[in-house]
Amino acid sequence: MKYYAVLDTNVIVSAMLRWRSVPGSLLELAFDGVIVPVLNEEIVAEYRNVLARPKFHLTAEIIEDFISGIKERGVFVDAEALAWDLPDANDKVFYEVVMEERKSEDAYLVTGNLRHFPVKPFVVTPRQMLDIIIEDAQEGED
Repeated sequence: MKYYAVLDTNVIVSAMLRWRSVPGSLLELAFDGVIVPVLNEEIVAEYRNVLARPKFHLTAEIIEDFISGIKERGVFVDAEALAWDLPDANDKVFYEVVMEERKSEDAYLVTGNLRHFPVKPFVVTPRQMLDIIIEDAQEGED
C-alpha cells in the first residue's frame, strides 16, 4: 500500500538530524516507496533553505542528495491558493498542497506542529502516520 503525504519541514529536519527516530522512519519509508512525498517547488525550496541553516551542520552534498531523492520519489502538485490564513503563514503551502492532492488521492499532512493547522483527521503527527502504516500492515497480515 502507498501513502501520499505532505511532510512538513519540521519532520524533515528531525529526520535528517536523527535518523533513528519516528520522523527518520517516515523518511526511510518515503525513500523505500511506501510513502509518496507530495511536493511543489515552494516546498522543495523551503526544505533546501531550512536544511542549509548553519545550526544543523548538514553538508551541501547531504542536502542535495536528500533533495534529489525526495524529488525523484515524490509527486508534484500545482495547488490552488486558499483564501484563509494559518497561524504561521509559511505553513500555508503545505496545507494547500495536501488539500489539492486530496482531490484525487487519500493524502496526509504530517507535522510536528498540529496547532498550526486545522483539526482534520488527515493532519497527523509523525507517530500517528507511522501507526497508520503499521496498523494497515498488520490488518493486511490477518
